[in-house]
Amino acid sequence: MDIEFVRSRFIKHFDGKTGNVYASPGRINLIGEHTDYNGGFVFPGAIDKGIMCEIRPNGTDTVMAYAIDLKDRVEFNVNDPEGPKTSWARYIYGIVQEMKKRGVDVKGFNTAFAGDVPLGAGMSSSAAMESCFAFALNDLFGDNKVEKWDLVLAGQATEHNYCGVNCGIMDQFASVFGKEGKLMRLDCRSREFEYFPFDPKGYKLVLLDSVVKHELASSAYNDRRRSCENVVAALKNKYPDRKIETLRDADWDMLDSVKSEVSDEDIKRATFVLGEKDRVLAVCDALTKGDYETVGKKMYETHEGLSKDYEVSCEEIDFLVEIAKAHGVTGCRIMGGGFGGCTINLVKEELYDSFVNDAKEKYNEKYGREPKVYDVVIKDGSHKVC
Repeated sequence: MDIEFVRSRFIKHFDGKTGNVYASPGRINLIGEHTDYNGGFVFPGAIDKGIMCEIRPNGTDTVMAYAIDLKDRVEFNVNDPEGPKTSWARYIYGIVQEMKKRGVDVKGFNTAFAGDVPLGAGMSSSAAMESCFAFALNDLFGDNKVEKWDLVLAGQATEHNYCGVNCGIMDQFASVFGKEGKLMRLDCRSREFEYFPFDPKGYKLVLLDSVVKHELASSAYNDRRRSCENVVAALKNKYPDRKIETLRDADWDMLDSVKSEVSDEDIKRATFVLGEKDRVLAVCDALTKGDYETVGKKMYETHEGLSKDYEVSCEEIDFLVEIAKAHGVTGCRIMGGGFGGCTINLVKEELYDSFVNDAKEKYNEKYGREPKVYDVVIKDGSHKVC
């Protein structure tokens, strides 16, 4: 993101004075899908694409915000109980309210912002925006007294309370806590996390966006969540003396013991979740050793589970994964909730051009459009630029 581009628009649309510039990244998740609501681990990292804002207090109670990419301007009072109706402005309004709840005396400000997180590609542009403004308001009005975890929770609460999205914490967590060259293993139950080195010399990390999103995603998500809950209920009944809250607390023998008490479909879903728990821990060990071949192998195993057991892939994504396999790509899987979106690929540099070009050509031949290509690098989380 170009700071001079953001600054030039800020100067043009306000009083000609400059302010402070802040940035927050989008994220990828290397492995650990559908584990958050099962009390498990996720493995995200912040990326070199995100949201940048310039912001300056204006001495009033009015926020004047300009969305550079949309060429749209919205104003609202920081004390307005309703807030603006414009969808993008709801994120800023929500963060203002949530930071006030956390003891920050937010006053009016002028802001212009822009982003280079691809929309709809599963890299969490909304979380980047929330984190950017939470970090900025904490710095400008709160003397940085709000802890990082509370910035994460302010972003999540903005989604819940002002934008109608009942999201988890991974996206905002990755945006705030990201570190260059590091991935993070986050325990979704305890919120404990650990940094792991991610410096795959000789490899590139690239996303191929299928440019498709199938409509059944939300209802299918709820069905899968219910399957996991069904298995947990059966386990609680079978093991009344054990503390079983989610599938995180189950092992393979326990799952085997309740096979006759739940549906085959429920068992398939739980099989994926238990396997994913094991794979995340295997990837931690592999990254510590710099063993990217094992990382890639586990990525393919995750895709196989998401496609066959959890059944959240789709024809277009499976097609892209098969192309990756045919080219000897080290690791590839669907990234995100499923039914479309992107594949995340760990590719040796010498294979990169032939893989990407062939994927574009074959996908276009089969589906009448090319996948979008996004190279990503693991970078720092929310920060003040200047």
